[in-house]
Amino acid sequence: MLYPVSSINNVTLSTLKIAMIHVEHIGFPPETIIIFFAVIVVSVYFDLVAHRNSTEISVSDAAKWSVFWIILALLFYVYLWQHHGKEPADLYLTGYVLEKSLSVDNLIVFMAIFSSFGIKGVLQHRILYWGIIGALVFRAIFVAIGASLFHASPYVGFLFAAFVIWSAVKMLQSGGDDDEIEDYSNHWSVRLTQKMMPIYTRLHFHRFIISHDEVIAQNALSAITRSGIRYATPALLCLMAIETSDIAFAFDSVPAVIAVTQDPLLVYAAMIFAILGLRSLYFVLAALTKYLIYLEKAVICLLFFIGAKMALQAWCHVAETKFPLSPTVSLYIVLGILALGVLASLIFPEKKEALSDTEQTPDQEN
Repeated sequence: MLYPVSSINNVTLSTLKIAMIHVEHIGFPPETIIIFFAVIVVSVYFDLVAHRNSTEISVSDAAKWSVFWIILALLFYVYLWQHHGKEPADLYLTGYVLEKSLSVDNLIVFMAIFSSFGIKGVLQHRILYWGIIGALVFRAIFVAIGASLFHASPYVGFLFAAFVIWSAVKMLQSGGDDDEIEDYSNHWSVRLTQKMMPIYTRLHFHRFIISHDEVIAQNALSAITRSGIRYATPALLCLMAIETSDIAFAFDSVPAVIAVTQDPLLVYAAMIFAILGLRSLYFVLAALTKYLIYLEKAVICLLFFIGAKMALQAWCHVAETKFPLSPTVSLYIVLGILALGVLASLIFPEKKEALSDTEQTPDQEN
């Protein structure tokens, strides 16, 4: 058994408790809340059982799972529409699409982290699983805090808008560094872990921690940083880097989704349904990222739009005037911007082709 079911269930139940803290602010009946969390628990458990073996996931299987998670998210959209109307359903779907598109940038960081630690194949699958379980918990905490802040004062909307626009500016400024892969083996989370416990510098199957007796049995005392009872492997260091980078990513994405809707259930549903498919999406994106060269630019445009929308919405709230943009129009704008990014990548791939021509020139001359 690759993943201990009982521990995952405990984590999932704790996530449920955290997310229910601010239930009094949620504008939905208990039936909808129970259905949502029941779907999440069953989905996580089903995913756990389906991937209990230590086998590497293929791009084909990852694509099928990605489609499954997208269909599940759309079914919840249909449920909201039928039981609560089109407006909350459109708000949820807009938040879901936004979180899914923002996750692309986060998954690219995951690729750099795996490259830094030399982790490939099935171990990537295992680390991503635990990383996403952690994301479920931290998103619940951040959504509860963010929604509470927004309900505390309408002026918080201006702060969130500035935060979202600042995130877009950061992505825009780092857009020219695509060819430079950051080394995460010296990340601050890795250094902190090294201070807390000794390190075994070699990978040991799919294990995150190994005992001193196991190190002696392998005659590998030269591979430890200092003597101890238990040792962290590079897999644990990689997981720490994944988790902390995802937490940093949440500081950008949570305000962006709250800019779409301030209902905690809609925000959390949008983020969780997007997160549940991230592990499968990672393996699909690893194969497609070199083709979708304009997708990041589309995401940047999305952030600027969401930030401006949030600022306008906050101003309308303070001035007690009607917000001019409906949830349906916002959804169409978000989908349209993403579609343009994908189409531009398919129609205008000159940058990649030009790079290939440049690299082939010396060989042709010889």
